[in-house]
Amino acid sequence: MPITVVIADDQEMVRTGFRMILESRSDIEVLDDVPDGPAALAAVDRLDPDVLLLDIRMPGLDGLEVTRRLSGRERPRIVIVTTFDLDEYVHAALHGGASGFLLKDASPEMLVEAVRAAAAGDSLVSPAITVRLLKELATARPTGSVRRPAEPLTERERDVVRCLARGATNAEIASDLYVSLSTVKTHLANVQGKLGARNRVEIAAWAWESGLATGAA
Repeated sequence: MPITVVIADDQEMVRTGFRMILESRSDIEVLDDVPDGPAALAAVDRLDPDVLLLDIRMPGLDGLEVTRRLSGRERPRIVIVTTFDLDEYVHAALHGGASGFLLKDASPEMLVEAVRAAAAGDSLVSPAITVRLLKELATARPTGSVRRPAEPLTERERDVVRCLARGATNAEIASDLYVSLSTVKTHLANVQGKLGARNRVEIAAWAWESGLATGAA
């Protein structure tokens, strides 16, 4: 079954370009493209896509508000694609439940991989954003603001989370730690439950905020 996608962006040329890129892949089907936030919500309710590609600045409702309203639903996975890489947008999108954040100047391959990663329950953030954001989280943690897991992470769970926070995919984590892919997924599911995190992006953010990613915790 192909990965189904809805594209929401107020620029018709952007929607057309994204559609052409995605529809050139045999494993992706674009169900619709829409120009604003209310139309995005309506398309999600009508079509139940696997992934929603979402701009931030749109008429009616912006992408961050659409993300907030869809938070807690298993579908669709949301990938923010925007020209704006302001840190407050990145924080709001990822903590609001988005599975990825890309700039519009990202390569076509990165767009495709972001859609595939989101559909698989993984995440992809533009490398330029990731480096800056993770450095910021590692050096500017508000004292006492980091969530505590419901129960302590095991040593192997901590190893998996460290790899995740440094940008490794599930397959790369499995290779680095000499475990199976299913074992990695099990560890991440356990960590997600202990943290009350909505997705792997929140797990990675927690790892940097808590100091686990840098060895400070």
